[in-house]
Amino acid sequence: YRSSYFFLTFVLLSLLKRKFILKIKLLVIGKTDEKSLEDLIQKYLIRVKGFTAFELKLLPDIKNTKNMSEALQKEQEGKRLLNEISPGDKLVLLDEKGREFNSEKFAGFLQKQMNTGLKNLIFVIGGPYGFSEAVYKRSDFKIALSQMTFSHQLVRLIFMEQLYRGLAILNHHPYHHV
Repeated sequence: YRSSYFFLTFVLLSLLKRKFILKIKLLVIGKTDEKSLEDLIQKYLIRVKGFTAFELKLLPDIKNTKNMSEALQKEQEGKRLLNEISPGDKLVLLDEKGREFNSEKFAGFLQKQMNTGLKNLIFVIGGPYGFSEAVYKRSDFKIALSQMTFSHQLVRLIFMEQLYRGLAILNHHPYHHV
């Protein structure tokens, strides 16, 4: 009986873990041009995957933007972004108008999402002109990484480091020193 109990417990826990693990995705427009930034992003990507299911998805740049208005470029980028979002996903925009967190509060935000049973938490970094109105309407939350303005390529690195730091805090990892 005892071995059957342990086996059944193992199977149930494995199924629950697969079914209820929070998957985090970062959507970005275009590739990172600077190799040193890309190397650091990859470093944090590997670290983040040590804590949770994670995907960094690069969406291709819009072509012929020199002949396009800012509004049209945002609209086309918005369509690409929204095609990556499913109805049950929580969409969080990294936006200068969003709420600012310190690292501990951001870790708390992540924990809250995990506690809700949410399956997919999607963070989005927009293109150089921000987000279309349709993306703003679909979003569930906005986070500002700073009141300062950063290039959308540098924001990728800053976000990846803060995501890793937040997960490290939740897992009592010594990376975050108070």
